[in-house]
Amino acid sequence: MDSGGAVDSGAAGQSRNEQRIGLLNGFAAYGMWGLVPLFWPLLKPAGAGEILAHRMAWSLVLVGAALLFVRRWDWARELLRQPRRLGLVVIAAAVITINWGVYIWSVNSGHVVEASLGYFINPLVTIAMGVLLLGERLRPVQWAAVGVGVAAVLVLAFGYGRPPWISLCLAFSFATYGLVKKKVNLGGLESLAAETAVQFLPAVGYLVFLGTQGDLVFGTEGAGHAALLAATGVVTAVPLVCFGAAAIRVPLSTLGLLQYLAPVFQFVLGIVYFHEAMPAERWAGFALVWLALSLLTWDALRTARRNAVTLAAARTVASTAAIVEAGADTTGPTHATGSTGTTSTAGTVGTTGTAREEREPAV
Repeated sequence: MDSGGAVDSGAAGQSRNEQRIGLLNGFAAYGMWGLVPLFWPLLKPAGAGEILAHRMAWSLVLVGAALLFVRRWDWARELLRQPRRLGLVVIAAAVITINWGVYIWSVNSGHVVEASLGYFINPLVTIAMGVLLLGERLRPVQWAAVGVGVAAVLVLAFGYGRPPWISLCLAFSFATYGLVKKKVNLGGLESLAAETAVQFLPAVGYLVFLGTQGDLVFGTEGAGHAALLAATGVVTAVPLVCFGAAAIRVPLSTLGLLQYLAPVFQFVLGIVYFHEAMPAERWAGFALVWLALSLLTWDALRTARRNAVTLAAARTVASTAAIVEAGADTTGPTHATGSTGTTSTAGTVGTTGTAREEREPAV
């Protein structure tokens, strides 16, 4: 009994340690994505197009080196034999190119707050695309959140004097990217390698074109600036690796809450560090967006807890049925007494399982 308790304690300790590692990686990933607006201005006087091209080219170099180190290439041969998945990778590469390009341009053009709005409304856009493209059905609270989000966009359009096209472009491009990646079903490192492989030749071609026109900044501002341009690969790959480490260790509900760290950091940087204007109508628009996200988060947590309780109850019923059936096979006429005893045990196990499932989303 003591030995079994020690094993259980050790397993629980290991699980807590894994979750702690996952949380740290999650904070690191979304923290880096949230602070990346501080990096892009360092690359001036390079334009957004050149920065984007460097990001695509150097990302492939870094990811390729990582894959060589871990010797994971089987996925590439399999992908090349599947034209449909390969076509989806091309689409993903094109969509994320738009996302990266707009984001870099918006930060270096003084639109950090509007860029952060894009990632705030991204969950709402993802839900809308699920309804329109996949025929998904929404719960009433989700419909309410989408309605509030639409109202927020209208208020912000009035405040900006135009539709918040930067935010909408970032939100729709990233939502589309997520949808396509789900269909491709590749790991984070492998997916980035495939997408940047598609981007590599156009990126290098654009850099060569800039060089022939005398507009290439790389190498003209000193070794430090050139190193920063090359570091765009690191800025792209490292948060993704941390995200991958978090995704396999923490519940999806926790990861969903962590995702709001990045736009929160970007929003604060836009106001405090870049001193962007926030008139009353923009505050009103952002307040509506945050209300919509609060509704989504509350509904997601409530649904996750309800599903966990249902699953635990189903497991208890299945476990009890299996024990009763086993008792009937082995004890013959006395199986009723055996089933009564084991039902109590199964109920205890089920209760413990339910408590564990209920606690999990709060990790």
